Amino acid sequence: MASPPLNELTDRARSIFQLVVEGYLDSGEPVGSKTLAQGGGLNLSPASIRSVLADLESAGLLSAPHTSAGRMPTESGLRIFVDGMMQVAEPTAVERAAIEQRLSTSGPIEQALETTSAILSDISGAAGMVMVPRREPRLSQVTLVPLGQGRALAVLVGEDGQVENRVMDVGTTPGQTLEQVSNYISARLAGRTLPEAAADIRRELASGKSALDEASRDLVERGIAVWSEDAAERPVLIVRGQANLLDEAAMEDLERVRSLLDDLESKHSVADLLERAREAESTRIFIGAENRLFALSGSSVIASPYRDREGKVVGVLGVIGPTRLNYARVVPMVDFTARSLGKLIG
Repeated sequence: MASPPLNELTDRARSIFQLVVEGYLDSGEPVGSKTLAQGGGLNLSPASIRSVLADLESAGLLSAPHTSAGRMPTESGLRIFVDGMMQVAEPTAVERAAIEQRLSTSGPIEQALETTSAILSDISGAAGMVMVPRREPRLSQVTLVPLGQGRALAVLVGEDGQVENRVMDVGTTPGQTLEQVSNYISARLAGRTLPEAAADIRRELASGKSALDEASRDLVERGIAVWSEDAAERPVLIVRGQANLLDEAAMEDLERVRSLLDDLESKHSVADLLERAREAESTRIFIGAENRLFALSGSSVIASPYRDREGKVVGVLGVIGPTRLNYARVVPMVDFTARSLGKLIG
């Protein structure tokens, strides 16, 4: 059953719903009518509050765990609260200064990314994640070394001296053809990234102006396709603070936590989820089953793209934890951390 929009709730129902959600996010425990009557400032009897709670439960906004008489928000209730009722708590000057100071003393950018993930874990009490920007090295040479059994080792040498090795299928291609292909690609790679060179090589091959024979052309095309796809599908994800997920409340639901930790081990899948936030103008929130990856673990992800000084998105960072994350505090902190990291990217 679809949950009703906020404007269909009475003022009384809205107030009680907000108090339940805020109480749950603050304590991680279901909120009962007695608690609301005593501390909510509602001037309503527990019986009247219970009646409203029952209506909110029927509407799909709240649920009642079988172990408690209290109520807690459903995932759809959390979504309505986050989108329409949450009052974010902007980072204080002290918090902003602390984040910037930790990042400014992190040394190389790789270390800054590690520090960022730790910062996100600290401020959220959950796990912090940073997807490292894809780096397109400028290459100077490609060498194909026959390995036998229809395979060859492609050795890609960057201008900075870094070496990457990729194994590819070459069938019965003779060694002389491998050498010709190596020389052909290297001559067009010098000082350029693989995507830059690949575009020109493909245009040259399509024009028919290449001096390569058919077998060599086929090998060049297959090699570029394999290397380009391989580079695109190797996300680098830094995760810190997994131990924060094993809190006291988590001990009551070990299966959910085990599922979440298993999901985090699948870094490629997590990176795919974070990719969905790359084009967002601001921080995105994924709650529970809204993303298939974390549907079983009932977890939430708060993610934000970070940009270089020219405004280009170079990566995504965020936190993952139980759906009872303190969204009002964590969302602006993630956004500020993303902007602070972007200043270091250059």
